[in-house]
Amino acid sequence: QVQLVESGGGHVQAGWSLRLSCAASGIIFSTNAMCWYRLAPEKNQRELFATITSDGPTNYADFVKGRFTISANNAKKTAYLQMNSLKPEDTAAYYCMIAPFYGPPYWGKGTLVTVSS
Repeated sequence: QVQLVESGGGHVQAGWSLRLSCAASGIIFSTNAMCWYRLAPEKNQRELFATITSDGPTNYADFVKGRFTISANNAKKTAYLQMNSLKPEDTAAYYCMIAPFYGPPYWGKGTLVTVSS
């Protein structure tokens, strides 16, 4: 059975950096993309902000472009998110998601990032 576990969240000051990890266990067939979402405490919907496809290309939302970098190690079945120049508005629960070519996506349960000014 596939499970995703995020880690690396914490409480930091504005301008600092964090590196999040998303470790997958179990057998995953035909991964199309790995994605990062976040849910701010005052919002009711998760926001997609970073995607890496199976052949390497990456895409970012404008509000994280130039600050966040998504990467993956296929052998370790782990995705990463390097977060630099963190801002208070980045405070949120961060979730990873694996989207297969076919079938429903797999979700982690999130890791909390808190950024103080």
